[in-house]
Amino acid sequence: MTNSQHSTGHYLLEAHNLNIYYGTHKAVADVQFNVERHKITAIIGPSGCGKSTVLRAFNRMNDFVPTCRVEGDVLLDGQNLYAPDVDPVEVRKRIGMVFQKPNPFPKTIYENVAWGARINGFKGNMDELVESALRGAVVWDDVKDNLHKSGLSLSGGQQQRLCIARALAVQPEVILMDEPCSSLDPIATLKIEELMRELKERYTIVIVTHNMQQAARVSDTTAMMMLTDDRQSGTVIEVNETNTIFTRPKDQRTEDYVTGRFG
Repeated sequence: MTNSQHSTGHYLLEAHNLNIYYGTHKAVADVQFNVERHKITAIIGPSGCGKSTVLRAFNRMNDFVPTCRVEGDVLLDGQNLYAPDVDPVEVRKRIGMVFQKPNPFPKTIYENVAWGARINGFKGNMDELVESALRGAVVWDDVKDNLHKSGLSLSGGQQQRLCIARALAVQPEVILMDEPCSSLDPIATLKIEELMRELKERYTIVIVTHNMQQAARVSDTTAMMMLTDDRQSGTVIEVNETNTIFTRPKDQRTEDYVTGRFG
């Protein structure tokens, strides 16, 4: 697998010739890489190279930025997510997102999890769904006796797992995680990493991280992003199995970055 990976059936998510603009500024140039089913794919690279911008293109979160324009194709199961007839709300249902800073709603723990399912018209047993999502995020035992307390009363690590439960309750196919551990202490970070490894049995995960050790520990595949030569846009310079990226990268810039020589 290189950054010219060809599409095959085991890729769930694909970016082809992806260019992203903010106004006239091209923030991301010619990004091309594929995400395998039931794997964790990490996107790494120095600050300002467009990692989060690419991640948000996968579930059309950039639509909320008025000046943002996306060119190229992002495919989920072969369907172009930017086709005119595609509903972005449906895209975000299939591709959930967990943000850098835990952001529970100012509601009860129960309502935090039930909210997304409710607005998406869920008609089943809500108690079962909430419990299942909280169990899936390995936070049920922490909160089962306090479901009607505010989600904001939890610790940072518990809040992040609550946000993961909230994403799971909508029953997505893909979970995007944008620096999900950057505001957590080392113990909470390890719990989230352990959770990610469990979740990939049922979901496909894409994570943006600045933490090289984290990328090496949890991901199966790593995409390395850098600024282009004119330092105006970010692009993917190399995609490979994580072990290869960290031990035998093909691009010298990748080696310099993962060994801490720059970035």
